[in-house]
Amino acid sequence: MSKRDYYEVLGVDRSASAEEIKKAYRKLAMKYHPDRNPDDKNAEEKFKEASEAYEILSDREKRALYDRHGHAGVDPMFGQGGFSWSDFTHASEFEDILGDLFGSFFGGRSRSSRSRRGSARRGKDVTIPLHLSLEEIATGVEKKIRYKRYEKCEKCDGTGAKNRNAVQTCPDCGGAGEVRRVQRSFLGSFTTVTGCPRCQGEGQIITERCHACRGEGLVHGEQTVSVRVPAGVSSGNYIPIRGQGSAGPRGGPNGDLIVHIEEKEHEFFERVGDNIIYTLPISFPQAALGAEIEIPTLTDTIKLKIPEGTQSGKVFRVRDRGIPHLNGRGRGDQLVRVIVWVPEKLSKDDKKWIEKLAKSENLMPPQPGKGFLSKVKEFLGL
Repeated sequence: MSKRDYYEVLGVDRSASAEEIKKAYRKLAMKYHPDRNPDDKNAEEKFKEASEAYEILSDREKRALYDRHGHAGVDPMFGQGGFSWSDFTHASEFEDILGDLFGSFFGGRSRSSRSRRGSARRGKDVTIPLHLSLEEIATGVEKKIRYKRYEKCEKCDGTGAKNRNAVQTCPDCGGAGEVRRVQRSFLGSFTTVTGCPRCQGEGQIITERCHACRGEGLVHGEQTVSVRVPAGVSSGNYIPIRGQGSAGPRGGPNGDLIVHIEEKEHEFFERVGDNIIYTLPISFPQAALGAEIEIPTLTDTIKLKIPEGTQSGKVFRVRDRGIPHLNGRGRGDQLVRVIVWVPEKLSKDDKKWIEKLAKSENLMPPQPGKGFLSKVKEFLGL
């Protein structure tokens, strides 16, 4: 039976890059590997076909021969050195590609993350929120944070064992932290490497556990750190503090502390990007006659001039009174939105004065003129 085109087998174009070929093979290997499809001859054949295609197309010289002469160019019968199943089983590159598959399927660790004898795993990161006011964000702030984390057990120095004699080399893996399994077929053999199930990839076993940490090597603890928050941060930003997370098992290095920034809701300021919005209620006389009103900013108070005849909804811009630009120069602005306030209750004297004003034609709003509706329709796109 004639072989399928190698590019067709992997589902890539003839111009595919080496990385694209590698990704395509990884996807097929994960899908059709015999250990994931026991007693499925069809899946086994597809896995072998994909492996053969990858072995040829991942090698620059063999790929060039295949592109020029097709399958004949890489057929060992013609002296060109084509695909060999034994080459495949012992090639480190294939072990790298399938490491995640073997590790996840057999419950061990991948080749890149598997524990080795003499190595130690890194501790877990600790994530905590830090709530800040807009005033703190505008100026920057230094905060002391107290948080919980796992710390190395001082009783056993993180080993998890009662004493030095209670730690022995794992007899199943000989301290390597991994076990190898060889499978044979009529085409040859291939080897799978998985984390040792007895020692969980650590290469050592504990015969008598530490009573303080119950053999974990870690205990609950608390830590206090000082965090310097730059001006201009916003919700969603985070600050990593290296080496301040939980301690690693068996004396491994600490993970990181990840501080997530969260903004507190402000009483009267609203943040939009690096600008802040402040709503200012004013009276009708202030809007009609003009006024000078003191308003708050994030750092102090200023006087804002309201021109006479100011309409409700008018927005004034106060330059450089917003949030500083993070990791940059300058800062945003403060936008002051004016709203003409209407009292809900009036005294008798107030009513008399307003009734007199209501008779003045100068105080009446302009009526829509001819063509007003057409302008509205044009504005709305109707």
